[in-house]
Amino acid sequence: MLPRAGLSWRRHARRLCTAVRPRIEDEGDWFYSSEWWGSDFESHSRAVLRSTSEKGNGVVSVFAYPSSRPNEVYWPETEKWLQQRYAEIKPGYEQNGHFRILGYQWRVLRFNDNTRQSTVKIMAAYREAEPHSLYFMQQAHCLAVPYLKSMVAVGMSAISSCHYELTAAIHGKKRMHILCIGHGGGSLPLFLASKIQGAVVHIVEIDPIVISASIQAMGFPAFSVMTQSGKRALSKPDTINEVLWKGIHERLCLYDADAEKFILENNTLYDMVFIDAYDGDDIFPHKLWDPDSPFLKSLSDHLHPDHGTVVVNLHSDSDILNPMESASGFYQHLLPMGKYVSRVCRAYKDVLVNEHTNDARAGFGLGFTVSVPWVCNSTLVVCRGFGSGGAFDNRDIVLNTLISKSTQVEHVMNLPFSCLQYIKRAANLLHNS
Repeated sequence: MLPRAGLSWRRHARRLCTAVRPRIEDEGDWFYSSEWWGSDFESHSRAVLRSTSEKGNGVVSVFAYPSSRPNEVYWPETEKWLQQRYAEIKPGYEQNGHFRILGYQWRVLRFNDNTRQSTVKIMAAYREAEPHSLYFMQQAHCLAVPYLKSMVAVGMSAISSCHYELTAAIHGKKRMHILCIGHGGGSLPLFLASKIQGAVVHIVEIDPIVISASIQAMGFPAFSVMTQSGKRALSKPDTINEVLWKGIHERLCLYDADAEKFILENNTLYDMVFIDAYDGDDIFPHKLWDPDSPFLKSLSDHLHPDHGTVVVNLHSDSDILNPMESASGFYQHLLPMGKYVSRVCRAYKDVLVNEHTNDARAGFGLGFTVSVPWVCNSTLVVCRGFGSGGAFDNRDIVLNTLISKSTQVEHVMNLPFSCLQYIKRAANLLHNS
């Protein structure tokens, strides 16, 4: 645990707060979690899918909850957009492309009826030419859980601090190879592919039931599914998939595979890797953080040597170190994590950065953690090429660097949430052992 940050980054943060650009409404704001979280709202939910996993996730189910946003006054605008998309894809058949929106829902993926594994928002619509048709479209702009926003905000600010040309990737002027380990409902990879035009996103999910649930009940694009041979499961998307996803689903590749086996057999060099892989017992598999595992060794080989950035979602332990009794409420958030989580962080830092920097050609690397507001999660970030020299062992300097990049990330990606509220919670720099 480092000393409390000095005034420099705090002044910087206050200055940024007074010059924030006008922001679109964040439909995934935690304020709306009351619509799908908590026992008081269980009476408003209904199960739309239920199946038993053979991959350790127990009973996999999807529950639907009413959503208050977007307001009904905005539906005609979306219906017009769908009609225009249909006309572009099926010229001459515009009369068949009149859509009507039925409403919006939260869809929550659960393991064993208890663990809320993933939450997405979907739009339900039908085509007037086929009154009995029903289409679900996951809302790509909506990240409903704070830890996902933390992963995006801190991860993108970190890779931007590694001299990576993120703006060029966002505008589609260069390819950005991203790996997501753990799929859930698919909101994170869908968000990344929609916001970064140059992103090619590989997604690895070990449980085929979860993949089916995300597509059938959570509106994830079906054209993303890949076969074991590495080809698309669908030879070409149907018209509706093209209307909903053209320009995005071609850059999503969803694999039914074990993460360790996938990374060992894959030849892609990744710019970014996002890991959120908890099983039905809410456990992060040991082989995904064992420093001697084939997984971490191979992941290191598949991470770009100059700017490769790995972002990991971690649950807080029950084995938390006793906090200082005199610590303030704010400072409590910055206290050391439990021993188990600390071991995970150390393993990633040692294998992906420390061993990598033994190569004389390698740049300086960095590892740090961020506590996530409102939920008991931490975001681990390990990146290569953050800077040079020991100055980046100083938390103030790291925070100032991340903050200076975060405003650019917010603007260019057109994020509906503030990166600063997550970056300022950076709690721990992982020093070399």
